[in-house]
Amino acid sequence: MKIGIANDVAMAAEALRRAVVASREHEVLWVARNGKEAVRLCAESRPDLVLMDLTMPELDGVEATRRIMQASPCAILIVTARPQDNVSQVFRALGAGALDVTATPELSAAGGDTALLAKIKTIGKLIRVSAGDQAPAPAPPIAGAAIRHLLAIGASTGGPGAIAKVLAGWTPAPGTAIVVVQHIDANFAGHFAKWLGEQIAMPVRAIDDGDALEAGVVLVARTNDHLTLSPRHRLHYHAHPLDYAYRPSVDVFFRCVAAHWAKDATGLLLTGMGRDGASGLLAMRQAGKATIAQDQASSAVYGMPRAAAELDAAERIMSLEDISGALRSKIGKRQP
Repeated sequence: MKIGIANDVAMAAEALRRAVVASREHEVLWVARNGKEAVRLCAESRPDLVLMDLTMPELDGVEATRRIMQASPCAILIVTARPQDNVSQVFRALGAGALDVTATPELSAAGGDTALLAKIKTIGKLIRVSAGDQAPAPAPPIAGAAIRHLLAIGASTGGPGAIAKVLAGWTPAPGTAIVVVQHIDANFAGHFAKWLGEQIAMPVRAIDDGDALEAGVVLVARTNDHLTLSPRHRLHYHAHPLDYAYRPSVDVFFRCVAAHWAKDATGLLLTGMGRDGASGLLAMRQAGKATIAQDQASSAVYGMPRAAAELDAAERIMSLEDISGALRSKIGKRQP
């Protein structure tokens, strides 16, 4: 891949450059010293991926991400020192269109920074899948039943803000379970659950392996393995399929809902790069569940919802505001 680096700290930028070059699979296209320069360079020489710092002069990483996604969209990985200390800013960047987040490597370890290179490799797979490659579909098992209604939400790029907006301002009806599969690194999934809980009135909890569905609680996938739903309605994590670029995969969970859920369910596919969730949403629709996809105008990246629309997987294609109203009307009530 051709990679751009945006970082105003010379040692950090050099550490990133060395890490990319050491892989021998990628090349550094350019290095920007601030967000404004990164926006300009993306327009002049668009890379496959930008390694974006958060704190920079003239234009920070959040605003630079937003402008790049509007004018010269490409994959963006937030690479910043101690991301756990900047949770709010990280989720603003993810909401603006960044794909994921990781810590800046030390200069001494840059050549062998396996965490960063693993992120880059995963994003490379994601970019290839977005270009049209299809991942193999797992075979769904036998159906079961439990809570009255299950709302299954899948999202990727721009997802945190979209999920918060959809769930804000209403309370699910009794007997409603909500499960969220957001493409995000396992090291940050707990922070995501905490952040989401601060944005909405409903309780939010990260899922442990073996958890049962829980009414009135937003349950969030927390590992890089795929979240599944068993016939007995227990939530589990599985590494397979290993070759999926998306981890956790929305397709995997949606297909489990289609196969294992006998009562009412709604599948909601939000903004994201690639095609994950589209075939799973189709499986839910074919199983008689309600299906909704976000529209292009309100999507940070119109990839996953577009793929669902192309497959005719979504009964309705709606803006975030309309989605929230539809869910409130169907399975909830407005908060006082």
